[in-house]
Amino acid sequence: MSQFDIISATQEPDLSTAMKVVYQWNYGSEVEELRSLYVKALEAQWIAERDLDWDRQIDQVALAATPLGIGFPVEQTSYWRSLSAETVWELKKRMASFRLSNFLHGEQGALMVAAQLVNAVPHTDAKFYAATQTMDEARHVEVFARYIQKLDMVRPIAPNLKGLLDSTLETGDWAKKLVGMQIVVEGLALYSFRDMRNLTQEPLLKEILTYVGRDEARHHAYGVQYVERCTPCLSAAEREDLEDFAFDAAIAIIGGRNQAGFMAALLQSWAEAGIDTAELLACAQRERDQLTRPTPGRRRGPVSGFVLPTLRRCGLLSRRVAGRFHEALQENLGSQVVGNSVEEFMSWIPDLPEDTAAWVLGELD
Repeated sequence: MSQFDIISATQEPDLSTAMKVVYQWNYGSEVEELRSLYVKALEAQWIAERDLDWDRQIDQVALAATPLGIGFPVEQTSYWRSLSAETVWELKKRMASFRLSNFLHGEQGALMVAAQLVNAVPHTDAKFYAATQTMDEARHVEVFARYIQKLDMVRPIAPNLKGLLDSTLETGDWAKKLVGMQIVVEGLALYSFRDMRNLTQEPLLKEILTYVGRDEARHHAYGVQYVERCTPCLSAAEREDLEDFAFDAAIAIIGGRNQAGFMAALLQSWAEAGIDTAELLACAQRERDQLTRPTPGRRRGPVSGFVLPTLRRCGLLSRRVAGRFHEALQENLGSQVVGNSVEEFMSWIPDLPEDTAAWVLGELD
């Protein structure tokens, strides 16, 4: 028998959380949409060991050809084009492991929040669905960890993601757990999974992201269908508090300072591979006029393109909090992207996809 320790070197100190447990003695269905979603979740269960070919080697050529997807045209610089194929592969491998590691850590956080929701949500249908999500998240942790192990090594969690997971786990308000996880974290994850799945031609990674994306689309639907029913029951003060929690959660991930921290961690990893990151950035600065840039205008990132439409659908995007989002995003992205006024900003927010699962799989724009 291998050595077993209750406390291991990879654990963090305990996180104190406020947890309430709600018994529900009505075992009949009260929210039919959630009961139907629970049945769909049961029917869609998959087994990573059985359904994925783990003996398949990672296709290095396909993964190396995957665009970085960081919103910065570093691959078009003369510095990048001067690198050897071996160096480019090393950088792409580190980039992929960096992104996938944060997916992995986020899935662990989602696993723990889903388990909390089983205790805390007041309706039996919601408890049932949260139980299926707990199983889904365990499977997601399993597959991302296994893929990263084949590829490289697990990288540390981004501090801003850790902070958001902590605040969602710590709150004793189950509605905030739903909004923090199902709407903000799952919304941002869905957007990122969709981007990576549609950009990569690496077969095993694409297959993993297909399975995971389908699950996450259901998780997001759970949050939307439950929160939009609960919001009208809140007082004005409770609704504002929930709106502010959603704002803080979203900005914690995409705020300019946090994105700078994300890039700093990535560049540090590249520097460890022997890249002169200062020269890489200087080259990008010198060649900025020649680099292809996104067209200014209604560019939709994960917050404007997915999180805000979800909040609006759930009744949690009043003009008051929309003004806070507009101000924060305008500071980071500029008026050409988010509009000159709150009204213009809100008019640019799209509707949610009619079929989120199809959207995640690239079948809808």
